[in-house]
Amino acid sequence: MSESHGGQFALLTQRRFAPFFWTQFLGAANDNLFKFAFTVLVTYQLQLAWLPPAQAGLAIGALFILPFVLFSATSGQLADKHDKTQLIRFIKSLEIAIMALAAWGFYTTHVPTLLGCVFLLGLHSTLFGPVKYAYLPQQLGERELTGGNGMVEMGTFVAILLGNVAGGLLIATPLVGAQHVAMVCFALALLGRLTAQAIPPCPATDPQLRINWNPFTETWRNLKLAHEQLAVFRSLLGISWMWFFGAVFLANFPAFAKEVLHGNEQVASLLLVVFSVGIGTGSLLCEVLSRRHVEIGLVPLGAIGMSVFAIDLYFASRGLPPTAGALGLSDFFAQAAHWRVLVDLCLLALFAGLYSVPMYALIQLRAQPTHRARIIAANNILNALFMIASSLLAGALLGRGLSIPELFLAVGLANAVVAAYIFLLVPEYLLRFVAFVVSRLIYRFKIRGDEHIPTQGAALLVCNHVSFIDAVLLMAASPRPIRFLMDHRIFRIPVLGWLFKLAKAIPIAPQKDDPATYEAAFVQARAVLADGELLCIFPEGGITRDGQLQPFKGGVMKILEGQDSVPVVPLALQNLWGSFFSRVERGEAMVKPFRRGLFSRVGLLAGAPLVRTEVSPERLQQRIGELLALRSPN
Repeated sequence: MSESHGGQFALLTQRRFAPFFWTQFLGAANDNLFKFAFTVLVTYQLQLAWLPPAQAGLAIGALFILPFVLFSATSGQLADKHDKTQLIRFIKSLEIAIMALAAWGFYTTHVPTLLGCVFLLGLHSTLFGPVKYAYLPQQLGERELTGGNGMVEMGTFVAILLGNVAGGLLIATPLVGAQHVAMVCFALALLGRLTAQAIPPCPATDPQLRINWNPFTETWRNLKLAHEQLAVFRSLLGISWMWFFGAVFLANFPAFAKEVLHGNEQVASLLLVVFSVGIGTGSLLCEVLSRRHVEIGLVPLGAIGMSVFAIDLYFASRGLPPTAGALGLSDFFAQAAHWRVLVDLCLLALFAGLYSVPMYALIQLRAQPTHRARIIAANNILNALFMIASSLLAGALLGRGLSIPELFLAVGLANAVVAAYIFLLVPEYLLRFVAFVVSRLIYRFKIRGDEHIPTQGAALLVCNHVSFIDAVLLMAASPRPIRFLMDHRIFRIPVLGWLFKLAKAIPIAPQKDDPATYEAAFVQARAVLADGELLCIFPEGGITRDGQLQPFKGGVMKILEGQDSVPVVPLALQNLWGSFFSRVERGEAMVKPFRRGLFSRVGLLAGAPLVRTEVSPERLQQRIGELLALRSPN
């Protein structure tokens, strides 16, 4: 697995990603073209006493979601047990058979057959979902995972949009609309099978797995497995909440356009276009903002934006004046108040993209490879259940007299509560968000040599100590959580002390002052490395008072006792001396805000790891001194 250095769009030129991308794109477009065309057919063109127009959309949506509940657990096991490429090709061959049956249903306008095809397409998507998200981490490196997920999410929403638009246009063709839909759906299935043929092999991660055909016990087993890693489990819930949140808006676009915005069907379609563009833009922005790492600090930022713009959408859409008739696009755009609605909707969707992509990437990165597809399958079940709950709850609230803008307000406020609950349960999200803000809004933080910070396994990071937020900047530099060994007095500082407690920093005191705390700190430090985690120590023993590197103490050697295989990574923080958080005036820090202004340049340079036999306090001090002497970001 080689990593691309041309950004996420460069992946579209590589065989390990491009055929897979177009396969999933064509599948999503085909699903939505078929569903939307069929919905229009039974809503506007056929008169069926047993399937009234008001119930057609609900019935089609329910039939499509039902296989996710019934078969996701099985599909996750299949994806872990078999070569994913072979499975994708089988699934795309199944799509051809489904679309051949659907073509007959469209030509004969046999609605029961088409309803059966909706269920089968739901089965097709159920089988493909775990394979899709388990394929990416086997083919992409950690630095590509966010960009790859962003491309897939963007492609999915663009495919949904194009599928809906094409389905509506094709089925509206007089006399031959259904036949045109049949031909295009079959052609897209064939094209998807051809692109699947070019996908490179993707070996099974657990070929000896014995399939448990009971979906309920298997789902429960996988949720318990995910729960062993709290960050993964809370991410599953967080993604499911995003689908709950988004389903409220997507399901109510037609009624919102008609009853609140006083627009026609074109306005309803415009809302879907704006929402899709927002999601796609947010998904693509993730790689830029995350600096090509899995940056879960974007998740709180996304949650904040989702709530802010959902709440503002309520105020923007409240009290719009009625019109004589339904507005077309030109009349709709002519009213300035409608532009605020569109901006709110676009930014709401953009922040939803920032929220969801890092969560998907985190699950792929941290879930056990042998169980990755099954955990994703369990997430698909949760997503389906949350979407069903969303429809039921939204329907109940609207039935109790809430207006659609009031429903959007309620969901925006609920999102703030749910997000706060998740972030307090898993402080890593909040810590990464703080690190994200500090490294991008207070400083311009440039990282070099970060490929030396391991993405897996234990490592001891050794860094010079310049300021009170050194640890926060190091959090921003690492794709994984870091445990810090820190002076016990820093925990008394307001805000920073609370922050470092959330980060599970290990307090250490001088041996002569508190021998028990001193010894306990090293016991905990060695346990962190034994668990395969990252540990960071500032061996100077305190923040520099003159900007110069101080003599290194022997704590590094004490930590490495019995840890011969643990690599030691030297780190050099550059250009922090003289900033607000460093000691410069009479040895004090944080006494003159904006001492160097906002966005001042600081940097981190990581050196090549040292093996245990190369490590001594003097050697590490020399190595970090050499790194500091290299040209800083200024």
